[in-house]
Amino acid sequence: MTDTAIKVSLIFPNGDKYEGECRKAESGELVRSGTGKHTSASGIIYTGEWQEDKMLGKGTLQFPSGAVYEGEFKGNAYNGFGTYTFPDGSMYKGQFCNDRLEGEGTFTDTQGLRWTGDFHGEAAPGLKLMHNL
Repeated sequence: MTDTAIKVSLIFPNGDKYEGECRKAESGELVRSGTGKHTSASGIIYTGEWQEDKMLGKGTLQFPSGAVYEGEFKGNAYNGFGTYTFPDGSMYKGQFCNDRLEGEGTFTDTQGLRWTGDFHGEAAPGLKLMHNL
């Protein structure tokens, strides 16, 4: 991979678009590396850091449903600390592993009640309701 970033504006055969930085891979192909914005034909938008054509580092992923993830990515998946806002406005802020809620986090429901504890995918045994006094 070359160290020199090239600014590009690409349209893929499937209708996806990318605007941002690319670098030449050892194969000679241009790959997304650096910062950029990818908009899929279905309306999903990723804005953030790329490395060797994968979402890696900090970024924001917006879905047509209104859901938004903002945080750390690794290997095209939510990995590390992030915030996921659901279409109904409820929100999870905490640790993720391979696109799953995994580890310490806080879930805020649509009425503003905050629940904190360890999350493991769809299970969250022992959640505690946080009281605002």
